Amino acid sequence: MGWLLNLYKTYEANVSQVGKIEKSRWDKEYTLLPIAHTTQNAHIEVDINEDGTFHSADMIGKVNTLIPCTDEAASRAGSKIAPYPLHDKLSYVAGDFVAYGGKIKKEEPFQAYIKQLGNWANSPYATNKVKSIYHYLKKGSLIKDLVDEKVLFLDQNNQLIEKWTSDYEPLQGEKPSIFTAVTGGQESAFVRFNVRIGHTPDVWTDKEMFDSFIAFYNETLGETDLCFVTGEQQPSTERHANKIRHAADKAKLISANDTSGFTYRGRFKTSKEAVGISYDVSQKAHNALKWLIQKQGKTIDDRVFLVWGSDNEQLPAPDDDPYDFFQDDDDEQDVIANTLYLYANEVAKAIDGYKSDLETKADVSIMILDSATTGRMAVLYYRSMEKELYLNRLKAWHAKCYWAHRHRKKDNTRIQFYGAPATKDIAFAAYGPRASDKIVKGLMERMVPCIVDGRTVPTDILRSAFQRASSPQSMETWEWEKTLSIACALLNVKEGLDVSLDYELKDRSYLFGRLLAIADVLERRALGREETRATNAIRYMNSFSKHPERTWKTIQESLQPYQARLGTKATYLSRLIDEVGTMIAIEDFNNQPLTGKYLHGFYSQRQELYKKKADVSEDQENTQSEEQ
Repeated sequence: MGWLLNLYKTYEANVSQVGKIEKSRWDKEYTLLPIAHTTQNAHIEVDINEDGTFHSADMIGKVNTLIPCTDEAASRAGSKIAPYPLHDKLSYVAGDFVAYGGKIKKEEPFQAYIKQLGNWANSPYATNKVKSIYHYLKKGSLIKDLVDEKVLFLDQNNQLIEKWTSDYEPLQGEKPSIFTAVTGGQESAFVRFNVRIGHTPDVWTDKEMFDSFIAFYNETLGETDLCFVTGEQQPSTERHANKIRHAADKAKLISANDTSGFTYRGRFKTSKEAVGISYDVSQKAHNALKWLIQKQGKTIDDRVFLVWGSDNEQLPAPDDDPYDFFQDDDDEQDVIANTLYLYANEVAKAIDGYKSDLETKADVSIMILDSATTGRMAVLYYRSMEKELYLNRLKAWHAKCYWAHRHRKKDNTRIQFYGAPATKDIAFAAYGPRASDKIVKGLMERMVPCIVDGRTVPTDILRSAFQRASSPQSMETWEWEKTLSIACALLNVKEGLDVSLDYELKDRSYLFGRLLAIADVLERRALGREETRATNAIRYMNSFSKHPERTWKTIQESLQPYQARLGTKATYLSRLIDEVGTMIAIEDFNNQPLTGKYLHGFYSQRQELYKKKADVSEDQENTQSEEQ
């Protein structure tokens, strides 16, 4: 119940945001829903005068609209008659639906709808807008008015056209927009109502309307029962919200609609004995969850990764990379330092920005949601911890899983940056760029405990990244460079090395990696810029990681023509091979497979050699300009 309680508290802390329309990163509108409300796509908007007479109507396409909702309406399916309280489909809100050819299966939906609306309009909580809509709709002339307004269309027999064909063009002209906007015919159109009263807000954005229905509906709720979340006696509910991830999502987190078979497996007689949740808590917790997912959740193949704070919902997520911390601050990105110490300071400063109100003892919640079936959803991972502890864990992760990367572009140029890779990039490094969404979301879920709880990175992920980084021949150069740096970052969680070359480190694997890098650079320089084929060091890299002594003999022999071609220009690199080679103890020069440190040695040595060449070129240019 902890996650429900935290979501409930989040709703209460952000109650001022209820009904306010916001836009997501994808320019999609969303809001923190009032309790007893939901959203639906409306196709037709009908304006009514204050005295309850028809004013006008328009086709509006598919517009997401906030509407009042009862428990029964939220879970209606098939032929069940359960009207929404105010806005609904044509078959519910039109009293002349049958007269114009509308087909109903059992009882007439309009009778149930108008009775429910009448109860609200005649209650002490009704607003003038509700009364106006009720007085208009009970006349039963909606379809007639919509036909007169050229919103709905009839055939030769004055019946609603079920499906548009070219046969109707002589009668109605070009295909009306309603047949494009609505799937399933005109009778499936969803109608929303507005009342023209001065400069008042639209009905679906009017807080007075929200409060009116909530007050009315609260009186209709059932008996009170113990709420397992708050521990209070409140009106309870067995129907909980769906549409959690998006409007078409039917999966529920809490559901118990089966009273036979193996439902409770002999433990409980009723679902209420298993769990009792009050209507108020259920509505607020689910609405807060929907709002947070729209606001800051990350969804991959319908699996949701969500992080929020009890005081300030915006927090860095475990799967963010350092660029997410420095977002919208280009100058700050440029100064991300090239040493572990300075980099860690930069990340610490960015994360400390979220610590401004630690005296409030705020909590952070991390949740992963997914559904195995269309009807049921599960909480795959949930952790709640103090905000300071969470931020310290993030800081520790970014300080440990640190390496230099070049897979990000800025102004169409690949740039080098330092930090921990995002978990999504780790998935592609471990399983390839064509890894399915199922694989990616699975790995991201497994990496979250490593970051949040400080657990060890799973061995299979490390092994897979190591093997792919040791197989450059199987991928394009940019992809291998990305895989190599991410593998170095992952393996560095355990090793704790710096990106810069460690001249003193005499680890066997590290030294073999340095040898491989020197051989690669020497051959590359001999080949020149025009020749893009892989060097022998790169071609034999995979074999080298498994049988270093035997493969090094092959690589070194293949170097001789290139050393001869370079002549004295190869002296420094040839001497460096000898120096590094002598650092390896005789007993260590064998065919025992190399550890991940050989990747670190390879990367750091190669970077050092490229840097030295750049320094030399710069010195030469400076010398030439001084001589001139």
